[in-house]
Amino acid sequence: MCSPTGESIPHEVPKRGDDGAPKESFPWHIGVYDAHCHPTDTMASISSITNMQARLLTIMATRGQDQDLVASVAEQHGITDLNELRESGSSETPKKVVPAFGWHPWFSHQLYDDSNDDEQEEEVTDVPAHNKKTKHYSTVLSPPPDANFIASLPDPIPLSKFLQETRQRLLAHPTALVGEIGLDKAFRLPWGKVIESSSSRNGDLTPGGREGRMLSPYHVKMAHQVDVLKAQLCLAGELGRPVSLHGVQAHGVLFDALASLWKGHEKEVVSRKKQKMIAKGVSEDFSSSSSDEEEEEDEFDDLEFGLVGEPKQQQQQQQQHKAKKSKKPYKPKPKPFPPRACLHSFSGPPQVLKQYLDPKIPVKCYFSFSMVVNLGTAGGEAKFADVIRACPDGQVLVESDLHVAGEDMDGYLEDVARRIYYQTTPSAQLDKY
Repeated sequence: MCSPTGESIPHEVPKRGDDGAPKESFPWHIGVYDAHCHPTDTMASISSITNMQARLLTIMATRGQDQDLVASVAEQHGITDLNELRESGSSETPKKVVPAFGWHPWFSHQLYDDSNDDEQEEEVTDVPAHNKKTKHYSTVLSPPPDANFIASLPDPIPLSKFLQETRQRLLAHPTALVGEIGLDKAFRLPWGKVIESSSSRNGDLTPGGREGRMLSPYHVKMAHQVDVLKAQLCLAGELGRPVSLHGVQAHGVLFDALASLWKGHEKEVVSRKKQKMIAKGVSEDFSSSSSDEEEEEDEFDDLEFGLVGEPKQQQQQQQQHKAKKSKKPYKPKPKPFPPRACLHSFSGPPQVLKQYLDPKIPVKCYFSFSMVVNLGTAGGEAKFADVIRACPDGQVLVESDLHVAGEDMDGYLEDVARRIYYQTTPSAQLDKY
Protein backbone atom coordinates (compact mmCIF):
# COMPACT_ATOMS: atom_id res chain seq x y z
CA MET A 1 0.00 0.00 0.00
CA CYS A 2 2.45 2.54 -1.23
CA SER A 3 2.58 5.22 -3.86
CA PRO A 4 5.28 7.75 -4.69
CA THR A 5 2.57 10.42 -4.86
CA GLY A 6 0.93 9.40 -1.61
CA GLU A 7 -2.30 8.34 -3.31
CA SER A 8 -3.95 5.02 -2.64
CA ILE A 9 -3.25 2.14 -4.98
CA PRO A 10 -6.50 1.70 -6.93
CA HIS A 11 -8.63 -1.30 -6.06
CA GLU A 12 -8.85 -2.26 -9.72
CA VAL A 13 -5.86 -4.50 -10.45
CA PRO A 14 -3.55 -2.59 -12.85
CA LYS A 15 -3.11 -4.19 -16.25
CA ARG A 16 0.15 -6.03 -16.77
CA GLY A 17 2.28 -5.14 -19.74
CA ASP A 18 3.13 -7.87 -22.26
CA ASP A 19 5.32 -7.29 -25.30
CA GLY A 20 4.33 -10.66 -26.76
CA ALA A 21 7.91 -11.91 -26.84
CA PRO A 22 8.44 -15.56 -25.85
CA LYS A 23 9.78 -16.03 -22.32
CA GLU A 24 11.54 -18.89 -20.67
CA SER A 25 9.38 -20.65 -18.10
CA PHE A 26 9.57 -19.01 -14.68
CA PRO A 27 11.36 -21.03 -11.94
CA TRP A 28 8.52 -21.09 -9.39
CA HIS A 29 9.91 -24.38 -8.04
CA ILE A 30 12.80 -22.65 -6.26
CA GLY A 31 10.35 -20.79 -4.03
CA VAL A 32 9.18 -17.24 -4.75
CA TYR A 33 8.19 -15.09 -1.76
CA ASP A 34 5.95 -12.01 -1.86
CA ALA A 35 7.54 -9.70 0.72
CA HIS A 36 4.56 -7.34 0.95
CA CYS A 37 0.89 -7.64 -0.05
CA HIS A 38 -2.66 -6.76 1.08
CA PRO A 39 -5.12 -9.49 0.00
CA THR A 40 -7.24 -8.93 3.13
CA ASP A 41 -8.43 -5.73 1.42
CA THR A 42 -10.46 -8.13 -0.75
CA MET A 43 -11.39 -11.08 1.42
CA ALA A 44 -13.19 -12.83 -1.45
CA SER A 45 -9.77 -13.46 -3.03
CA ILE A 46 -8.31 -15.30 -0.01
CA SER A 47 -9.51 -18.68 -1.23
CA SER A 48 -7.15 -18.24 -4.22
CA ILE A 49 -4.05 -18.34 -2.02
CA THR A 50 -3.85 -22.14 -1.95
CA ASN A 51 -3.64 -22.33 -5.75
CA MET A 52 -1.05 -19.59 -6.20
CA GLN A 53 2.39 -20.27 -7.63
CA ALA A 54 4.09 -18.14 -4.98
CA ARG A 55 5.51 -20.10 -2.07
CA LEU A 56 4.89 -17.42 0.56
CA LEU A 57 2.83 -14.27 1.01
CA THR A 58 3.73 -11.73 3.68
CA ILE A 59 0.33 -10.16 4.39
CA MET A 60 0.22 -6.70 5.93
CA ALA A 61 -2.28 -5.18 8.33
CA THR A 62 -2.73 -1.41 8.08
CA ARG A 63 -5.67 -0.16 10.16
CA GLY A 64 -8.31 -1.12 12.68
CA GLN A 65 -10.51 -2.99 10.21
CA ASP A 66 -7.93 -5.49 8.97
CA GLN A 67 -5.91 -6.56 12.04
CA ASP A 68 -8.25 -9.44 12.89
CA LEU A 69 -8.66 -10.31 9.20
CA VAL A 70 -4.92 -10.83 8.82
CA ALA A 71 -4.93 -12.96 11.96
CA SER A 72 -7.80 -15.09 10.65
CA VAL A 73 -6.04 -15.69 7.32
CA ALA A 74 -2.89 -16.65 9.22
CA GLU A 75 -4.89 -19.14 11.28
CA GLN A 76 -6.07 -20.81 8.07
CA HIS A 77 -3.04 -20.45 5.79
CA GLY A 78 -0.20 -19.44 8.11
CA ILE A 79 3.23 -21.06 8.27
CA THR A 80 4.01 -21.95 11.88
CA ASP A 81 7.49 -23.39 11.30
CA LEU A 82 9.75 -21.43 8.96
CA ASN A 83 11.96 -24.48 8.50
CA GLU A 84 9.26 -25.72 6.13
CA LEU A 85 10.42 -23.07 3.66
CA ARG A 86 13.92 -24.51 3.51
CA GLU A 87 12.66 -28.04 3.21
CA SER A 88 10.46 -27.30 0.22
CA GLY A 89 10.09 -24.49 -2.27
CA SER A 90 6.99 -26.11 -3.75
CA SER A 91 4.01 -23.80 -4.22
CA GLU A 92 1.71 -26.79 -3.70
CA THR A 93 2.15 -26.60 0.08
CA PRO A 94 -1.15 -25.20 1.44
CA LYS A 95 0.45 -23.20 4.26
CA LYS A 96 2.03 -20.14 2.70
CA VAL A 97 1.20 -17.03 4.75
CA VAL A 98 3.32 -15.00 7.16
CA PRO A 99 1.22 -12.29 8.85
CA ALA A 100 2.26 -8.77 9.77
CA PHE A 101 0.48 -6.53 12.27
CA GLY A 102 0.91 -2.77 12.28
CA TRP A 103 -0.67 0.65 11.77
CA HIS A 104 -0.03 2.38 8.44
CA PRO A 105 0.91 6.09 8.38
CA TRP A 106 -2.15 6.88 6.25
CA PHE A 107 -4.27 6.02 9.29
CA SER A 108 -1.91 7.29 12.00
CA HIS A 109 -4.26 10.18 12.82
CA GLN A 110 -6.72 7.61 14.18
CA LEU A 111 -4.33 6.86 17.07
CA TYR A 112 -3.66 9.32 19.85
CA ASP A 113 -0.44 9.15 21.80
CA ASP A 114 -1.40 8.61 25.43
CA SER A 115 2.16 7.86 26.61
CA ASN A 116 2.34 11.23 28.40
CA ASP A 117 -1.27 11.33 29.44
CA ASP A 118 -0.98 12.15 33.16
CA GLU A 119 -2.79 15.44 32.82
CA GLN A 120 -5.43 14.03 30.49
CA GLU A 121 -6.33 11.35 33.04
CA GLU A 122 -7.65 14.11 35.27
CA GLU A 123 -9.62 15.56 32.36
CA VAL A 124 -11.40 12.35 31.35
CA THR A 125 -14.47 13.00 33.45
CA ASP A 126 -14.46 16.75 32.84
CA VAL A 127 -14.13 17.03 29.06
CA PRO A 128 -16.88 15.78 26.70
CA ALA A 129 -15.75 13.07 24.29
CA HIS A 130 -16.44 15.21 21.23
CA ASN A 131 -14.19 17.95 22.60
CA LYS A 132 -11.31 15.50 23.12
CA LYS A 133 -11.81 14.22 19.58
CA THR A 134 -11.73 17.77 18.23
CA LYS A 135 -8.60 18.60 20.24
CA HIS A 136 -6.80 15.48 18.99
CA TYR A 137 -7.52 15.96 15.28
CA SER A 138 -6.84 19.70 15.48
CA THR A 139 -3.45 18.83 16.97
CA VAL A 140 -2.29 16.10 14.56
CA LEU A 141 -3.77 17.31 11.25
CA SER A 142 -2.61 20.18 9.09
CA PRO A 143 -4.07 22.58 8.10
CA PRO A 144 -6.46 22.68 11.10
CA PRO A 145 -9.60 20.81 9.98
CA ASP A 146 -13.07 22.28 10.30
CA ALA A 147 -15.80 20.81 12.49
CA ASN A 148 -17.55 19.01 9.63
CA PHE A 149 -14.40 17.18 8.57
CA ILE A 150 -13.61 16.19 12.15
CA ALA A 151 -17.16 14.86 12.53
CA SER A 152 -16.57 12.54 9.56
CA LEU A 153 -13.56 10.94 11.26
CA PRO A 154 -13.71 8.01 13.69
CA ASP A 155 -13.11 8.43 17.40
CA PRO A 156 -9.35 8.13 17.97
CA ILE A 157 -7.90 5.03 19.66
CA PRO A 158 -5.28 5.18 22.44
CA LEU A 159 -1.88 4.18 21.08
CA SER A 160 -1.22 2.10 24.20
CA LYS A 161 -4.37 0.05 23.55
CA PHE A 162 -3.32 -0.68 19.98
CA LEU A 163 0.21 -1.64 21.05
CA GLN A 164 -1.12 -4.03 23.68
CA GLU A 165 -3.44 -5.68 21.15
CA THR A 166 -0.59 -5.92 18.62
CA ARG A 167 1.71 -7.48 21.20
CA GLN A 168 -0.89 -10.18 21.84
CA ARG A 169 -1.29 -10.84 18.11
CA LEU A 170 2.47 -11.11 17.65
CA LEU A 171 2.78 -13.51 20.56
CA ALA A 172 -0.03 -15.63 19.12
CA HIS A 173 1.77 -15.75 15.75
CA PRO A 174 5.49 -16.46 16.33
CA THR A 175 6.44 -15.91 12.68
CA ALA A 176 4.64 -12.56 12.37
CA LEU A 177 6.29 -9.27 11.43
CA VAL A 178 5.38 -5.73 12.46
CA GLY A 179 3.93 -3.92 9.45
CA GLU A 180 2.93 -2.03 7.52
CA ILE A 181 4.36 0.94 9.38
CA GLY A 182 6.26 4.04 8.32
CA LEU A 183 6.07 7.69 7.24
CA ASP A 184 4.37 9.49 4.36
CA LYS A 185 4.70 13.21 3.63
CA ALA A 186 2.64 13.12 0.45
CA PHE A 187 -0.57 11.40 1.49
CA ARG A 188 -3.71 13.46 2.21
CA LEU A 189 -6.84 12.23 3.95
CA PRO A 190 -9.87 11.52 1.76
CA TRP A 191 -13.03 13.61 2.02
CA GLY A 192 -16.17 12.37 3.65
CA LYS A 193 -17.21 9.16 5.31
CA VAL A 194 -17.96 5.86 3.57
CA ILE A 195 -21.39 4.54 4.53
CA GLU A 196 -20.79 0.81 4.84
CA SER A 197 -24.48 0.01 4.43
CA SER A 198 -24.78 2.02 1.20
CA SER A 199 -26.05 0.01 -1.77
CA SER A 200 -23.55 1.76 -4.04
CA ARG A 201 -20.56 0.60 -2.00
CA ASN A 202 -18.47 -2.35 -3.24
CA GLY A 203 -19.19 -4.96 -0.58
CA ASP A 204 -16.11 -7.00 -1.55
CA LEU A 205 -13.80 -4.34 -0.12
CA THR A 206 -12.71 -4.31 3.51
CA PRO A 207 -13.95 -1.08 5.14
CA GLY A 208 -11.60 1.72 6.10
CA GLY A 209 -9.85 2.37 2.79
CA ARG A 210 -10.12 5.31 0.44
CA GLU A 211 -12.68 3.65 -1.85
CA GLY A 212 -12.46 6.25 -4.62
CA ARG A 213 -13.03 9.31 -2.43
CA MET A 214 -11.43 12.60 -3.44
CA LEU A 215 -8.46 13.70 -1.38
CA SER A 216 -8.74 16.61 1.04
CA PRO A 217 -5.99 19.15 1.79
CA TYR A 218 -5.45 17.62 5.25
CA HIS A 219 -2.40 15.53 6.09
CA VAL A 220 -1.01 13.99 9.29
CA LYS A 221 1.75 16.05 10.85
CA MET A 222 5.13 14.35 10.60
CA ALA A 223 5.83 14.58 14.32
CA HIS A 224 2.74 12.49 15.08
CA GLN A 225 3.61 9.96 12.37
CA VAL A 226 7.10 9.61 13.87
CA ASP A 227 5.68 9.02 17.36
CA VAL A 228 3.39 6.25 16.09
CA LEU A 229 6.19 4.71 14.03
CA LYS A 230 8.75 4.69 16.84
CA ALA A 231 6.30 3.11 19.27
CA GLN A 232 5.82 0.22 16.83
CA LEU A 233 9.55 -0.07 16.12
CA CYS A 234 10.19 -0.38 19.84
CA LEU A 235 7.56 -3.13 20.10
CA ALA A 236 9.27 -4.97 17.24
CA GLY A 237 12.60 -4.63 19.04
CA GLU A 238 11.12 -5.86 22.30
CA LEU A 239 9.83 -9.04 20.65
CA GLY A 240 12.66 -9.46 18.14
CA ARG A 241 10.42 -9.13 15.07
CA PRO A 242 11.28 -7.73 11.62
CA VAL A 243 9.38 -4.73 10.28
CA SER A 244 8.00 -3.77 6.89
CA LEU A 245 8.47 -0.05 6.30
CA HIS A 246 6.55 2.42 4.16
CA GLY A 247 8.41 5.58 3.20
CA VAL A 248 7.11 8.17 0.74
CA GLN A 249 8.82 11.56 0.34
CA ALA A 250 10.21 11.05 3.86
CA HIS A 251 13.45 9.14 3.33
CA GLY A 252 15.57 11.35 5.56
CA VAL A 253 13.03 11.51 8.39
CA LEU A 254 12.51 7.75 8.24
CA PHE A 255 16.24 7.04 8.47
CA ASP A 256 16.60 9.52 11.35
CA ALA A 257 13.71 7.90 13.25
CA LEU A 258 15.38 4.49 13.01
CA ALA A 259 18.82 5.90 13.82
CA SER A 260 17.50 7.55 16.97
CA LEU A 261 16.54 4.10 18.28
CA TRP A 262 19.77 2.27 17.46
CA LYS A 263 21.96 5.15 18.73
CA GLY A 264 24.48 3.71 21.18
CA HIS A 265 24.06 0.20 19.75
CA GLU A 266 26.15 0.69 16.60
CA LYS A 267 28.45 -2.15 15.60
CA GLU A 268 32.19 -1.75 15.76
CA VAL A 269 33.69 -1.90 12.30
CA VAL A 270 36.93 -3.88 12.47
CA SER A 271 39.71 -2.23 10.49
CA ARG A 272 41.85 -4.18 8.03
CA LYS A 273 44.82 -3.78 10.37
CA LYS A 274 42.93 -5.40 13.22
CA GLN A 275 41.65 -8.14 10.93
CA LYS A 276 45.25 -8.97 9.99
CA MET A 277 46.23 -9.05 13.65
CA ILE A 278 43.38 -11.46 14.40
CA ALA A 279 44.47 -13.63 11.45
CA LYS A 280 47.98 -13.78 12.89
CA GLY A 281 46.62 -15.08 16.17
CA VAL A 282 46.70 -11.95 18.33
CA SER A 283 44.71 -12.77 21.46
CA GLU A 284 42.95 -9.43 21.85
CA ASP A 285 39.27 -9.67 20.98
CA PHE A 286 38.41 -7.21 18.22
CA SER A 287 35.05 -8.77 17.38
CA SER A 288 32.11 -6.43 16.98
CA SER A 289 29.75 -8.52 19.08
CA SER A 290 29.72 -11.11 21.80
CA SER A 291 29.16 -14.78 21.10
CA ASP A 292 25.66 -14.46 22.52
CA GLU A 293 24.89 -11.64 20.08
CA GLU A 294 26.29 -13.67 17.19
CA GLU A 295 24.05 -16.60 18.09
CA GLU A 296 21.13 -14.22 18.37
CA GLU A 297 21.81 -12.88 14.86
CA ASP A 298 22.03 -16.43 13.54
CA GLU A 299 18.62 -17.19 14.99
CA PHE A 300 17.24 -14.00 13.48
CA ASP A 301 18.35 -15.31 10.09
CA ASP A 302 15.64 -17.97 10.44
CA LEU A 303 13.10 -15.21 9.93
CA GLU A 304 14.49 -13.67 6.75
CA PHE A 305 12.17 -11.83 4.41
CA GLY A 306 11.14 -13.49 1.15
CA LEU A 307 13.97 -13.93 -1.29
CA VAL A 308 13.51 -15.63 -4.64
CA GLY A 309 14.85 -18.96 -3.41
CA GLU A 310 18.23 -19.65 -1.79
CA PRO A 311 21.27 -21.10 -3.56
CA LYS A 312 21.86 -24.73 -2.57
CA GLN A 313 25.39 -23.92 -1.45
CA GLN A 314 24.08 -21.23 0.90
CA GLN A 315 21.49 -23.63 2.33
CA GLN A 316 24.15 -26.28 2.91
CA GLN A 317 26.47 -23.81 4.62
CA GLN A 318 23.66 -22.69 6.92
CA GLN A 319 22.77 -26.28 7.77
CA GLN A 320 26.42 -27.14 8.52
CA HIS A 321 26.79 -24.05 10.68
CA LYS A 322 23.62 -24.77 12.64
CA ALA A 323 24.64 -28.39 13.15
CA LYS A 324 27.73 -27.20 15.04
CA LYS A 325 25.70 -25.00 17.35
CA SER A 326 24.21 -26.17 20.60
CA LYS A 327 20.48 -26.74 20.55
CA LYS A 328 18.77 -24.20 22.76
CA PRO A 329 15.48 -22.32 22.47
CA TYR A 330 15.58 -18.93 20.79
CA LYS A 331 14.89 -16.03 23.14
CA PRO A 332 15.52 -12.65 21.52
CA LYS A 333 17.09 -10.01 23.72
CA PRO A 334 14.80 -6.97 23.88
CA LYS A 335 16.26 -3.97 22.07
CA PRO A 336 14.83 -0.56 21.19
CA PHE A 337 15.04 -1.32 17.45
CA PRO A 338 14.00 -4.23 15.21
CA PRO A 339 16.55 -6.86 14.13
CA ARG A 340 15.68 -6.45 10.45
CA ALA A 341 13.74 -4.03 8.29
CA CYS A 342 12.35 -4.24 4.77
CA LEU A 343 11.91 -0.91 2.99
CA HIS A 344 8.99 -1.91 0.86
CA SER A 345 8.61 -0.65 -2.73
CA PHE A 346 11.75 1.36 -2.01
CA SER A 347 11.46 4.61 -3.96
CA GLY A 348 14.58 6.44 -2.85
CA PRO A 349 17.72 7.08 -4.91
CA PRO A 350 20.90 4.97 -4.58
CA GLN A 351 22.42 7.48 -2.14
CA VAL A 352 19.59 6.89 0.34
CA LEU A 353 19.80 3.11 -0.09
CA LYS A 354 23.52 3.18 0.70
CA GLN A 355 22.81 4.87 4.05
CA TYR A 356 21.14 1.67 5.22
CA LEU A 357 24.14 -0.43 4.19
CA ASP A 358 26.55 1.21 6.63
CA PRO A 359 28.24 -1.73 8.45
CA LYS A 360 27.84 0.07 11.78
CA ILE A 361 24.05 -0.15 11.60
CA PRO A 362 22.76 -2.95 13.87
CA VAL A 363 19.60 -3.41 11.80
CA LYS A 364 19.92 -5.62 8.72
CA CYS A 365 18.05 -3.84 5.95
CA TYR A 366 16.36 -5.27 2.87
CA PHE A 367 14.76 -3.51 -0.08
CA SER A 368 11.70 -4.85 -1.88
CA PHE A 369 10.45 -3.73 -5.27
CA SER A 370 7.09 -3.92 -7.03
CA MET A 371 5.76 -3.35 -10.52
CA VAL A 372 2.88 -1.22 -9.24
CA VAL A 373 5.04 1.36 -7.44
CA ASN A 374 8.63 1.14 -8.65
CA LEU A 375 7.86 0.57 -12.32
CA GLY A 376 4.45 2.20 -12.53
CA THR A 377 5.73 5.69 -13.41
CA ALA A 378 8.35 7.21 -15.68
CA GLY A 379 10.22 8.51 -12.64
CA GLY A 380 10.35 5.07 -11.07
CA GLU A 381 11.54 3.50 -14.32
CA ALA A 382 14.30 6.10 -14.65
CA LYS A 383 16.01 5.27 -11.35
CA PHE A 384 15.14 1.57 -11.08
CA ALA A 385 18.29 0.23 -12.72
CA ASP A 386 20.68 2.33 -10.60
CA VAL A 387 18.88 1.45 -7.36
CA ILE A 388 18.85 -2.28 -8.10
CA ARG A 389 22.55 -2.28 -8.96
CA ALA A 390 23.35 -0.43 -5.73
CA CYS A 391 21.58 -3.05 -3.63
CA PRO A 392 23.49 -6.16 -2.48
CA ASP A 393 22.13 -9.33 -4.11
CA GLY A 394 21.17 -10.92 -0.80
CA GLN A 395 19.11 -7.91 0.24
CA VAL A 396 16.84 -7.54 -2.82
CA LEU A 397 13.26 -8.76 -2.35
CA VAL A 398 10.23 -8.90 -4.61
CA GLU A 399 6.68 -7.93 -3.75
CA SER A 400 3.33 -7.43 -5.43
CA ASP A 401 1.79 -4.81 -3.08
CA LEU A 402 -1.55 -5.97 -4.48
CA HIS A 403 -4.85 -6.12 -2.62
CA VAL A 404 -6.13 -9.21 -4.48
CA ALA A 405 -4.66 -12.70 -4.14
CA GLY A 406 -4.49 -15.06 -7.11
CA GLU A 407 -3.19 -15.11 -10.65
CA ASP A 408 -2.56 -11.37 -10.91
CA MET A 409 -0.48 -11.39 -7.75
CA ASP A 410 1.63 -14.23 -9.15
CA GLY A 411 1.95 -12.34 -12.41
CA TYR A 412 3.25 -9.17 -10.82
CA LEU A 413 5.78 -11.14 -8.76
CA GLU A 414 7.05 -12.81 -11.91
CA ASP A 415 7.23 -9.50 -13.77
CA VAL A 416 9.24 -7.67 -11.13
CA ALA A 417 11.55 -10.67 -10.60
CA ARG A 418 12.30 -10.71 -14.33
CA ARG A 419 12.98 -6.97 -14.35
CA ILE A 420 15.40 -7.31 -11.43
CA TYR A 421 17.08 -10.21 -13.21
CA TYR A 422 17.55 -8.10 -16.34
CA GLN A 423 19.29 -5.40 -14.30
CA THR A 424 21.62 -7.72 -12.42
CA THR A 425 22.56 -10.23 -15.12
CA PRO A 426 25.37 -9.59 -17.64
CA SER A 427 23.93 -8.74 -21.06
CA ALA A 428 25.56 -11.83 -22.58
CA GLN A 429 23.26 -14.00 -20.49
CA LEU A 430 20.00 -12.16 -21.09
CA ASP A 431 19.25 -13.91 -24.35
CA LYS A 432 19.09 -17.20 -22.44
CA TYR A 433 16.21 -16.02 -20.27
